Amino acid sequence: MATPNTFQKLAAEGLGTFWLVLGGCGTAVFAAKSIAQDSDTGTMFQQGVGFLGVSLAFGLTVLTGVYALGHISGGHFNPAVTIGAALAKRFEWKDVPAYVVVQVIGGLIAGAIILAIANGRDGFEAEGNMAANGFGDHSPAGYALWAALITEVVLTAIFVTVILGATDKRAPAGIAGIAIGFTLTLIHLISIPITNTSVNPARSTAVAFFNGNGAPAQLWLFWLAPIVGAIIAGILYPLVFGKGADEPQLDQVPNPPVPT
Repeated sequence: MATPNTFQKLAAEGLGTFWLVLGGCGTAVFAAKSIAQDSDTGTMFQQGVGFLGVSLAFGLTVLTGVYALGHISGGHFNPAVTIGAALAKRFEWKDVPAYVVVQVIGGLIAGAIILAIANGRDGFEAEGNMAANGFGDHSPAGYALWAALITEVVLTAIFVTVILGATDKRAPAGIAGIAIGFTLTLIHLISIPITNTSVNPARSTAVAFFNGNGAPAQLWLFWLAPIVGAIIAGILYPLVFGKGADEPQLDQVPNPPVPT
């Protein structure tokens, strides 16, 4: 198999981040809550996939993205993952800026498409309804800044550690996407009520400016905290797991899915 060139890697990262935001944030905007009418009584009631459905949506997007694109770019789809991989010496630092730029661009395109579709419904207001991350008054359950900071740092550190471990050459072949996808699902189940779950600066940026309502002003935390978590994971990974001379680079997932 030919080694992917730089353009192909960057295109894969942009596409994968686009898919993550469209699938995850799109589910939150369109399907988390909806109003329906009982056909017999005419009573209006609320339905939707809720926190569980949104959590699964984010997990499924990264799972499918890793299997579809991981063998091209490594399937980061997240600046924190890229930085953590570089710190763990699993990715070249010279490639970090370009990866981060295309991840943010891919996410913003998805955010714009979500907004365009949402405006197709009468009465939709983007302000406060674009699945933005937040703390304090903008936290789904009113959690304070310090609680949001701890949550995002710890969960990002765990997420990046799982990614590094699942893509390690010594890990069982073919399970990387499953482990990463289920981890992101669990992370969302824990933290949607706290911050609406970021662990990904590109995901947060993708909808913050469309959402308004304080999200742009709080965006700094959803860059700072995931990057700090990634730094923790990137530094601890080689210390805890060890590092051999044959350690794979995380610009291509070394254990792709087993063909069926």
